[in-house]
Amino acid sequence: MKIKSLFISAQEKNAGTLFVSMGMMEILKRNLHRVAFFRPIIYSKDIRDGDISFILERYSIDMPYEDAYGFDIEYVENMIATNRTKELINQLITKFKKLEDEYDFVLCEGMRRSFLTPTIEYDLNLKIAQNFGSSYINILNAKNATVQEVYEDILIENSNITFAGATHFATVINRLDDKKHRELAKKLQNYKLTTYLFKELKELNMPTIEDVMDALDVRVVMMGEEDHTRVIRQVKVAALTLDNFLEHIEKDDLIIVPADRSDIILGLLGALYSNSYPNISGIIFPYNMIVHPNIKNLMVGLDSFSVPVLSVPTDTYQTARSLVKVQSRLRVNSERKIALALGLFNKNVDIAEIEKRITLEVQESVMTPMMFEYKLFDMAHSNKKRIVLPESSDERILRAAEIVLRRGVADIILLGDEDKLRENYMRLGLDLSRATIIDHCNSKLMKEFTDVFYELRKFKGLTLEGAEDSMLHINYFATMMVHLGYADGMVSGVIHSTGDTIRPALQIIKTLPNMSVVSSVFFMCLKTKVLVYGDCAINQDPNAEVLAQIALSSAATAKAFGIEPKVAMLSYSTGESGSGADVDKVREATKIVKHKDPDLLVEGPIQYDAAINKKVALTKLPNSKVAGEANVFIFPDLNTGNNTYKAVQRSSDAVAIGPILQGLRKPVNDLSRGCLVADIVNTIAITAIQAGQIE
Repeated sequence: MKIKSLFISAQEKNAGTLFVSMGMMEILKRNLHRVAFFRPIIYSKDIRDGDISFILERYSIDMPYEDAYGFDIEYVENMIATNRTKELINQLITKFKKLEDEYDFVLCEGMRRSFLTPTIEYDLNLKIAQNFGSSYINILNAKNATVQEVYEDILIENSNITFAGATHFATVINRLDDKKHRELAKKLQNYKLTTYLFKELKELNMPTIEDVMDALDVRVVMMGEEDHTRVIRQVKVAALTLDNFLEHIEKDDLIIVPADRSDIILGLLGALYSNSYPNISGIIFPYNMIVHPNIKNLMVGLDSFSVPVLSVPTDTYQTARSLVKVQSRLRVNSERKIALALGLFNKNVDIAEIEKRITLEVQESVMTPMMFEYKLFDMAHSNKKRIVLPESSDERILRAAEIVLRRGVADIILLGDEDKLRENYMRLGLDLSRATIIDHCNSKLMKEFTDVFYELRKFKGLTLEGAEDSMLHINYFATMMVHLGYADGMVSGVIHSTGDTIRPALQIIKTLPNMSVVSSVFFMCLKTKVLVYGDCAINQDPNAEVLAQIALSSAATAKAFGIEPKVAMLSYSTGESGSGADVDKVREATKIVKHKDPDLLVEGPIQYDAAINKKVALTKLPNSKVAGEANVFIFPDLNTGNNTYKAVQRSSDAVAIGPILQGLRKPVNDLSRGCLVADIVNTIAITAIQAGQIE
């Protein structure tokens, strides 16, 4: 029987409840439109619950905060102490059932048992889950336990859950080291119930600069926009002379140093720009000291200086003590940690099996932007490809590459000088150690690429020297990597123009056998649906034949991403009501599409309102299978398409993903020079999916 709610519970501190809740919510939001999050018990109604706030904000859960919890600990313990447990459970059931009636699924997260009074001798979370009728996920923290102790706890927990009459969905064992992971996996080989084993990733438990800023009375001296998420591995006090202290610097240290120790500060700045020393996470001044103006001018004037500098009112000793006690928190803006956590979760759980066991009874027409984005990640992750990013000098590319690697969306190839590139990403506090870096100017592939390009273009008058000059351009080199199979796809455009991205692809990769034109689409993610717009970026004024090819390519792209195409060939008139060269072009293009693909649902010429609105469609084209239900919109020219997609994007808060290039033998995609990191991540995922579909 499929289920409509899950209850996640951990007995111990730091077991990773939010981590598991986040992983499960990813799966749910990828498949369901309306998902609720509910914590039956929170610490205090006067303090906003961190887990609730995180889940509601990150996953855009459409529910009031007050509906996301039942009661606080004080109320719960008072009810139990006065023998009103049954009444308490009934009150919780009432709140839960209201959510179950209003939403497709309810994900519940229990309160850690250690927060409750020891006089409660039974597992209250389990009792609540049993009365909710929710399947139960229990989490065990293996950090300080032996393998045998963890194994016995698994058996005991399963017995308790079964005895309570609850449905045991899975047991999560978290924070295992490599040895424990191997031994426990071996012990559980013949264990019939579902268990998921997670190795400990130390970074997930390390505080960030933002955690420090929340915990201490901090004043910002210098801070970059992205510096809040820098991870702190250790806290060091600079109490030695500079020459002795330098040998103690380690990666991601937070250094406590008095602001009048100019020698140490200058040494740390030098280490930041040196390949001989690791990069620190930040500098913190005790006593609220102010650095000498000349030193500050030096720091401000340094190129790409991105290490945060803070000050606190306490002395060095107290500052060090306070920093050691700072707790790591998973925050909505902690994209690096979130990507790392989700990569770990997706790697170790059977997502397909989980999806089979949860109810997916929701209207197929509903597709939110978040659902579509998660589907992209899932599709790319299931068939991982190598994507080359030639513009590695741009910070946005590096940040996107790290997220992609951490989430396991694709393997990344970066072009550039390896030493400079490594220095750059380490200075930004990023970890791109799993990326492949190729210095294209000095690559052993250069001769092969030059020879191939010369053979491809010599009939156009290209000389061997000209071919070599072309390969020195990163986009040409990256495109040749895709052409010869050293990479599966390419994403470029944050620095280069659309022409600089497409031209090498047309000269090297070329179009599909049945296509003579490269075109583009945007995925327009509206509140509850995803539409495909083409062509809004490439072809300025296509004739009927080209317009037909754009329509066929766009329909194929839609289908490849799980959208069953219903194509509207747009014009300023519908059906036979209008005439003129522009309408005739669309009418002719529609005929060509129907001839080339008789099974494709296509209508044209048709106006936008008749294509998308069922009431208008009943008036203008009552017998059409597309009118009112179109999801692929083909614009008659670039002017119309580009303006329309931007108007829809800005006026309806739609998420526009693209432009996505189509018609090439292998995938190359263009980015806007104003794109965000999230746009790059989505485009990499789409490129990886396209590469997988070409096989």
